[in-house]
Amino acid sequence: MEKKCDLHTHSVYSDGTCTPAEILRQAEEMGLSHVALTDHNTVSGLAEFLQAADGLQVIPVPGIEFSCGWQGKEVHMLGLFLQPEHFEKVHAFVQQLHQRKDESNRQLVKKLQEKGYQLDYDELVQKTVGGHINRAHIAQSMLEKGYVNSVEEAVKGILSPAYGLYRPSERLNAMEAIRFIRSVQGVAVLAHPFLNQGEEELERFLPLAKEAGLDGMETQYPLFDEKTEQAARALAERFSLLESGGSDFHGAIKPHIALGTGKGSLFVPERFARQMEKHVQEKNA
Repeated sequence: MEKKCDLHTHSVYSDGTCTPAEILRQAEEMGLSHVALTDHNTVSGLAEFLQAADGLQVIPVPGIEFSCGWQGKEVHMLGLFLQPEHFEKVHAFVQQLHQRKDESNRQLVKKLQEKGYQLDYDELVQKTVGGHINRAHIAQSMLEKGYVNSVEEAVKGILSPAYGLYRPSERLNAMEAIRFIRSVQGVAVLAHPFLNQGEEELERFLPLAKEAGLDGMETQYPLFDEKTEQAARALAERFSLLESGGSDFHGAIKPHIALGTGKGSLFVPERFARQMEKHVQEKNA
């Protein structure tokens, strides 16, 4: 039976609760062929990730997940198989994103404070490994203080843009993200299509993304039902895109999503990772 892999996970360097080493150990115990670390808008954990993989059978895939925008919608783009010699270039690129995001989150916390929520922005920052927070960190603090019953309740409720307190920062254009990933010889993969875009929107987005250099898209994801998987596969085939997939593992912050298996039935075949490895070799030959 073919091995499986997981090409979408998050660690303490963004909004996950496991260290890169812990993710690798779990992947090794599960017998995964590959596991990717794709923290949100940061590569700060990748050096530790690669070092922790020394001596293990599981193959570490250095990556990143960019939060992007396209025609008013949020789009997430993965950069996979990043090479260590480009980590500093990626780090420099994302600093501008962090500055925008930090200002947005400072304003959110200030508005929450005005409504009586006892939150401290500097305290939130100090609790993170990378020094940058997002709404999940704020939601976690609200949960710990008893303001909400779950992180999901906060994110979908008072922390949602619809509620009026949170104003998203200016997002990186999705096409710009794709071109940047290609410039550092990474594999550009559209994360969880259909979560933020409908089929008609994807029909308009994918030709432009392909022209910009999009290499692949996730066709396996824990929140996809069989019909969505089939639609994703059909689009990947139609636009000649590599298939990818992953659990979007965050550890304890999303306890219902397990590494490698998602909600229990996720199976991302090893061949997805192998095809990407071959693609990288051919591009950089």
